[in-house]
Amino acid sequence: MMSDYTTATGHDTTIVEIAAGNEVRYWCAALGCTEAQLRESVQAVGNSPEHVRAYLEALSQRGVF
Repeated sequence: MMSDYTTATGHDTTIVEIAAGNEVRYWCAALGCTEAQLRESVQAVGNSPEHVRAYLEALSQRGVF
């Protein structure tokens, strides 16, 4: 279910949604990651954009991604 916090294109910016292809493409572009990295991040830390971004940054700093 979409929240009231959407972008001009209709993407919900309060959760990282990985069920729909257009949402996956949006979040990959917004976070600068691949689909596999996005899915792994959501699996590890949940669907909060802040948590996913921090997880991706931590892995990038460690040279994992």
